[in-house]
Amino acid sequence: MNPFACCRSPLLPTSFVASLYLGILCAATGLTAQTNPELIAVSPVQSRTGAFDATQLGKPVEIGTEGVVQAGDDPAWARPDFDDSTWLQVTRQTRLNEYSPKNHQAIVWRRIHIRVVPEETELALQAYFVSRAFEVYVNGQKLIESGQVEPYVPYLRAARLIARIPEAQIRTGTIVIAIRARAPITWWSSAAPGFNGPMLTLGQESTLRSRNLLSMIGENAATVLENLLALGVGLVALALFLSQRRRIEYFWIFVQGVLNAAFLPLLFLGVVHNIPVTWWFPNEIIQFAIYIAILLMVQAFLRKPFGWLLWLCIVVACLTVVICDVGYQYGIFQAFYNAFFTIPLGIIFSLVVPILLFRQLRRGDREAGILLIPFLLYSLWIYVQIGTGLLQLIPPLSKAAVHAQQVINAFPIGFLTIGLSDLGSISFYFSLAIIMVLRSTRMSRQQGIFESELAAAREVQRVIQPEEVESVPGLRVETVYQPAQQVGGDFFQIIPHQTDGSLLIVAGDVAGKGLQAGMLVALLVGAIRTAADSSTDPEAVLHALNNRLMGRGQAQATCLALRIARDGRSTLANAGHLPPYLNGEPVAMEGTLPLGMKEGGDFSVMHFQLDDDDKLLLMSDGVVEATDAAGNLFGFDRVYELLRTVNSAVEVATAARIFGQEDDISVISVTRTALLEPAIA
Repeated sequence: MNPFACCRSPLLPTSFVASLYLGILCAATGLTAQTNPELIAVSPVQSRTGAFDATQLGKPVEIGTEGVVQAGDDPAWARPDFDDSTWLQVTRQTRLNEYSPKNHQAIVWRRIHIRVVPEETELALQAYFVSRAFEVYVNGQKLIESGQVEPYVPYLRAARLIARIPEAQIRTGTIVIAIRARAPITWWSSAAPGFNGPMLTLGQESTLRSRNLLSMIGENAATVLENLLALGVGLVALALFLSQRRRIEYFWIFVQGVLNAAFLPLLFLGVVHNIPVTWWFPNEIIQFAIYIAILLMVQAFLRKPFGWLLWLCIVVACLTVVICDVGYQYGIFQAFYNAFFTIPLGIIFSLVVPILLFRQLRRGDREAGILLIPFLLYSLWIYVQIGTGLLQLIPPLSKAAVHAQQVINAFPIGFLTIGLSDLGSISFYFSLAIIMVLRSTRMSRQQGIFESELAAAREVQRVIQPEEVESVPGLRVETVYQPAQQVGGDFFQIIPHQTDGSLLIVAGDVAGKGLQAGMLVALLVGAIRTAADSSTDPEAVLHALNNRLMGRGQAQATCLALRIARDGRSTLANAGHLPPYLNGEPVAMEGTLPLGMKEGGDFSVMHFQLDDDDKLLLMSDGVVEATDAAGNLFGFDRVYELLRTVNSAVEVATAARIFGQEDDISVISVTRTALLEPAIA
């Protein structure tokens, strides 16, 4: 939301604490609406009879400070023939309280006599920021109404209400405009002039509507831009949060974006029509949520939770501001007291938060420095508002302070206006965008490094996993390896012993996945080769591997070692790995702990004979743990049924992969043959 909109478009409460100060200062110093230089023509002179002369009207003219005023309420005051000669003359600098110091009535009337050209056909009035409930009469005929004066039903007042004056009234040559306005205590206690020029503008209807459209665009363009920017940054933050759940600040940035965007429909409605104040109450809840979301985001950036006492102060300060804003909408607080309600939240956003970010910056956190910039702009704006507001209480400096405040709050750039808080809001979301871009760039650079390391790990794994198996007389060996990720955690080594013609097969699965698992695989493969040089006994090999893993933190692996002698005598040692299948039937073995969990190890060992045409199938748990779309496991039963119809490792691995691969799949089949055949890889 636009933090400064309350000066240019009183409808808009803002997304940051600065708006609260401005709203109060607007009420206290009269910056409730700004004069558009283009709307002021050479003012027609007032006639000697006291009527405003509009017979030479060339351009729309602001007449909000013309006429006379009287506190009280009488329906007869709307009639054109009423004698208002005893009423007080309106002046540009007089406060409402000074017109009637001892008679603070709930309703105030104003009357303006205007001389017009009887032949005029498109003369119209524009009412803007008159009161939260008012009626405008022309020669006793109600022309414009906003809210309900009595009983009091307040409306917002951001819309410029335009109505054409009936030609029958214009033909009289003189019209009397009577304004009946609700005057809450906020208006009576304001230090600002009671009336200002833009409250009422007289001109051609077509010209007023064209300039009204231009004014609405110019005054609210920055607000719309800021809200759309907030939404865009929020959507990007949501995408980042979905991929980086630990970065909770992204979630709170997204929440801010959605909450800010929620104001846009009401903004568009409010600048076209004045709407009931009660319609704006959901905004107070959203405003409260925005304050909390900003602070939760800051807390996430700081990576240090706020203390309970600070959160208690934050909640109390936010609730105080919400209550104050509601009271201000109804005009139940004196303008002087309203300023005190915003002090607690102002201290948090303009003092506590900048100090916390600055301390984080001194610790070397550049992101805190980037985020500190918009908070410093907000803080500067708050201090300037307070300073210029105090200077307005000093008569010699009052006009200069008012002018300085107008420039700071709404500096004209063509037909657009932009203020210091607009710069603060824009810089706030640009700062968030810059932080996200820097993080993404850093992550891309880290990802590039990771990809290089991953490629190196894949190459290492490609080298250490055997692609071809040396021929072993009397044995046919088939292997299949399908990693679930780029770097797998399954491993196997097939080592023929040339001296006695035996074959050593070691297969296993390390805990974890990815690069860390790949590095552990490389360690174990090296250890297998080293252990096989000393002994081909399966149990001795497992003990050697267990010793290598002990003392390496969470490094664990299931492993199976099998030695097949030339005559088919086989020795099998197992450390938590799936038992093999012999001729389609599972080999019964006791369960044991994986490698790396117990000093010395305790492995299951068994001996059996592998006869001619016997087939032994070794597989990793990636086969049985394959999962389909419905969440069903491949399971041991399907493995058992599958082995009754297929004879190759490739068919087993393919069936598991098609079913739904979740983990690395490795399958090794060993068939005892009567003839000497070369091994097949």
